[in-house]
Amino acid sequence: MRRLAPMLLAALAVMAAACEKKTQPAPSGEGGSQAAQGQGAAPGGAPADANTILLGQVGSLTGGQATFGISTRNGIELALKEANAAGGVKGKKLAIRVYDNQSKPEEAAQAATRLITQDKVALILGDVASSNSLAMAEKAQAAGVPMITPSSTNPTVTDKGDYIFRVCFIDPFQGFVMAKFARENLKLNKVAVLQDNKSAYSIGLADVFTRKFTEMGGKVVAVESYSQGDTDYRAQLTAIRKSQPEGIYVPGYYSEVGIIARQAREVGLKVPLMGGDGWDSEKLFELGGSAISGSYFSNHYSPDNPDPRVQKFIADYKAAYGAVPDALAALGYDAARVAVAALERAKDLSGPAVRDAIAQTKDFPGVAGTVSLDANRNAVKSAVVLKVEDGKTQYVTTINP
Repeated sequence: MRRLAPMLLAALAVMAAACEKKTQPAPSGEGGSQAAQGQGAAPGGAPADANTILLGQVGSLTGGQATFGISTRNGIELALKEANAAGGVKGKKLAIRVYDNQSKPEEAAQAATRLITQDKVALILGDVASSNSLAMAEKAQAAGVPMITPSSTNPTVTDKGDYIFRVCFIDPFQGFVMAKFARENLKLNKVAVLQDNKSAYSIGLADVFTRKFTEMGGKVVAVESYSQGDTDYRAQLTAIRKSQPEGIYVPGYYSEVGIIARQAREVGLKVPLMGGDGWDSEKLFELGGSAISGSYFSNHYSPDNPDPRVQKFIADYKAAYGAVPDALAALGYDAARVAVAALERAKDLSGPAVRDAIAQTKDFPGVAGTVSLDANRNAVKSAVVLKVEDGKTQYVTTINP
């Protein structure tokens, strides 16, 4: 089934791109077909259809992080389907309108504006990439529409204001996790860093990793950079090789990391690569081949977790989409369930009421960990470290805050 995933994802991406070309896309999800098309209600309020609560999602359904957006969309869709099967919220069905941002911040901002001003959604879910979520957050905060990002880990995302939340941990913790793992588990003393200078996610992780690894007694012997979309990293990797590192931290996305792994082996670098949750995609194995084996990355969940709640989610997801869910799917599922629980608790569907209800989230039982939101609207939770081996991931350890 995992072999089929890339073809399936490519087909879904094409379908998503086709849907994006429509000027008035129909909302998806159970009971969503009759939702309002930009009628009546003020931003953050209920849609004109009194029997439906319309939510919005902005995701990278095409472009460089397409598998992230598709996995997230699937997780959200599954959660809303379950909520509607259980009776919906406040006697209403839930529907969601999804827009593709093409993995671009400017498109993400435009899509968020469309959800707010045209579709009048009660709440926005998305995106995965921090740069895209930052662009969306400005629009949502200014309009007073609550937004939950499932998996944007850059700290500045929720700094945009009190309407912006996340259900994932943040980069300072994720950078700490891999620095601690490199020093204590891999026993590394000298590492190099290869970062994406156009990605807030990559820069943030690299900064924290460097600081924490150094504080723990390690030394960063080289720092090189690239830009998203580059295809030749040999010059940077050759420079890194000269510094003789024992490992290389590459906090980028799977689309570049897989190629970097191949080219690292080509220039003679045999040391392990390390990264963050941006590696989590079936495409990583396809792009990296055997060169990515023996590498490690921090993540939000592991399919190997025997918890019955996690295993039920995996079984339901496989039944619906024919693949084992990755962490992005798990976080999309958790974000939608946190949103549904908040809508149920809120005294009404106004932006302030929904915002206050989300902020009260505590000990929420997610499949990617228990979610409690702190005063800065960030989830406080543990992380796992996974090893890439023979085209799949293996659980290694859990590191707590």
